[in-house]
Amino acid sequence: MIRIGEAETMMKINIDELTEAELIDLNHRIVERLRFLTQMRAHGQMLEFKIGDRVTFQAEGRPPVVGMLTRYNRKTVTVITDDGLHWNVSPSLLRKAASSRNTNSGKINVIPLKQK
Repeated sequence: MIRIGEAETMMKINIDELTEAELIDLNHRIVERLRFLTQMRAHGQMLEFKIGDRVTFQAEGRPPVVGMLTRYNRKTVTVITDDGLHWNVSPSLLRKAASSRNTNSGKINVIPLKQK
């Protein structure tokens, strides 16, 4: 689609007239564009969460997992569960978890991390 001012026109490509090299180039450009759109969508979903947020997700065939978002990756985020497991999760699978802090006890959630 080519944008000209406010009007949009559809550019049609007759792929039957393209050479093999042109088809390969077109394919690479399409794949690159689709990857870019996927990354942009994931980035937008990542912005709904902040580092340190309590989040939950459900891995296939497992009970819901609750943990703390600790890192933004290129297409995923890293979540560390309360028992110290690291998960790289697509942001589209995340939901904000209810805070597990008990306001009466005044305790702060601390997740012990293994040193490398």
